[in-house]
Amino acid sequence: MPQFQFTAADAKGEQMSGTIESTNEAEAIQQLRSQGYYPLQVVEAGKGKLAKKAAKKGKPAKGAVDKSKGTTGGRIKPKLLMIFTRQLATLIDSGLPLLRGLTVLAKQEPNLVLKGTIGALADSVQSGSTFSEALAQHPKIFNKLYVNMVKAGELGGVLEVVLVRLAEYQEKAHKLKNKIVSAMVYPVIVMFIAVAILIFLMLFIVPKFESMFQELGSAELPMISQVVFGTSKFFLNATIKPIPNVVWVFVVFGIIAFFFNMWGKTKGGRRTIDSLKLKLPIFGDIQRKSAIARFSRTLGTLVTSGVPILQALNITRDTAGNVVVSDAIEKVHEAVKEGESIVTPLQAAGSVFPSMVISMVDVGEETGQLPEMLLKVADVYDDEVDNAVTALTSILEPIMIVILALVVGAVVFALFLPLIKIISEMGNM
Repeated sequence: MPQFQFTAADAKGEQMSGTIESTNEAEAIQQLRSQGYYPLQVVEAGKGKLAKKAAKKGKPAKGAVDKSKGTTGGRIKPKLLMIFTRQLATLIDSGLPLLRGLTVLAKQEPNLVLKGTIGALADSVQSGSTFSEALAQHPKIFNKLYVNMVKAGELGGVLEVVLVRLAEYQEKAHKLKNKIVSAMVYPVIVMFIAVAILIFLMLFIVPKFESMFQELGSAELPMISQVVFGTSKFFLNATIKPIPNVVWVFVVFGIIAFFFNMWGKTKGGRRTIDSLKLKLPIFGDIQRKSAIARFSRTLGTLVTSGVPILQALNITRDTAGNVVVSDAIEKVHEAVKEGESIVTPLQAAGSVFPSMVISMVDVGEETGQLPEMLLKVADVYDDEVDNAVTALTSILEPIMIVILALVVGAVVFALFLPLIKIISEMGNM
């Protein structure tokens, strides 16, 4: 029978670790619960590792959280927040009180910012604040979506269910973001390599060939060779001595990027950039599908958790990540506020929401299953984004290889074409 390593806490918050024999992970968790323990982590022996700071058996827990090793006010990675949410949901679902659960998690958390924040949450809860009020005091870590979902869970008495939904939402959102980022990594790396090779050739290889041709006293060079040699001279020359022009090229690009970034932070600039993102060939389709998936999952998760529809729409608008989509959600909010259907303003924003989404939302409203339908839409578009990213990656790989080959090949051709011409002339003599 397989053995499972575990870390668990008892009713007093005391932690222990050890091994247990069981047929599977679920049964191992059930055995620990039947013995009065609250499982924190259970993994099959040899296939994972337990939390880095699992407590030793027999070490009593103190009532107050030690915050001397933690800090507050900073930011943490989304993955850390996702793990914290999942662990807290598991503890509360196992029957551990919220305050005790926060204490247990603070003791084992290695990240100083999250450790200090959990300690501050525990202090706030202990002093009489609700969990949602305590979360709202740390907006850099817990956004409006998180706070309002927890508030709805507290009011409905289903905090552990809401935390599980939050963890699932964070996991799927993180997975979707990683897919999009991974699709962009390959072309960026290839372009960086192409630019690096081109600069290396222009600064070190091309000048040597040019001096060689000058010594040979060759006739007029082909046009492509003249362009390459002229570009090399431009890079090496110093308009403002002693700094070569290649440095000023990077400085100019840096200044352009800085001002573009500043313009992108303005209201008009942000709107223009977000609108262009949705209109880009290939990439625009992925951006649109990603925005629809986020809108559907956020709104569906909020409404399912008991957040009022108007408040849910406000939160969804603030977390849309695209001004054009935010404007469309704002129109939906205004329509619902006036007692109208969600479908009409969605149809008006046809450039953002396709007909399939509108039809599914319409069916959801008519059948009273809008949250479930929104989550189904999110699942569908998550899959579509996954397929689109996979297709994009498969298309980009050969295209980028061809671009790299053309750039390097053009420079090499420009260098060897005059050499071939000189050899041919010498052979005819």
